[in-house]
Amino acid sequence: MGRQHTYRATVRWTGNTGSGTSGYRDYGRSHDIFGEGKPTLRGSADPAFLGDPECWNPEEFLLASLSQCHMLTYLSVCARDGVTVTAYEDVAAGVMEETAGHSGRFTEVVLNPVVTVADEAMLERARSAHHDAHKACFIANSVNFPVRHQPAVRVG
Repeated sequence: MGRQHTYRATVRWTGNTGSGTSGYRDYGRSHDIFGEGKPTLRGSADPAFLGDPECWNPEEFLLASLSQCHMLTYLSVCARDGVTVTAYEDVAAGVMEETAGHSGRFTEVVLNPVVTVADEAMLERARSAHHDAHKACFIANSVNFPVRHQPAVRVG
């Protein structure tokens, strides 16, 4: 049996402009996300849903979570397998489709990590480690849409 981990986050709506949710356009989508001992993150809805474009939205948080989880798992796999990673950057992209009835869902996320390794002899394992990281990523294993990765690995 595996270990169980519990996580907590507090989300507090800050968008009441005085009349609550009296109408769809009568309230702000702003909110704060915080946890004990962590900095507060400012969130809102996507601008397409009347949100503040200067704040992070839930869709971006989901995308960032997938990218972070893959990176952290990948770095762990590489460290265990003797691959020295010296740089890692991912410009992830996701597609969400709206459906009838005020709903929608992500249909895919593509991770595009660019990884730099210390030695040319590490290139092949650095490439294949993405597959192992994907299989082990907690967040990718928790979503119901495809998460693909298109890595580039170089020596630097």
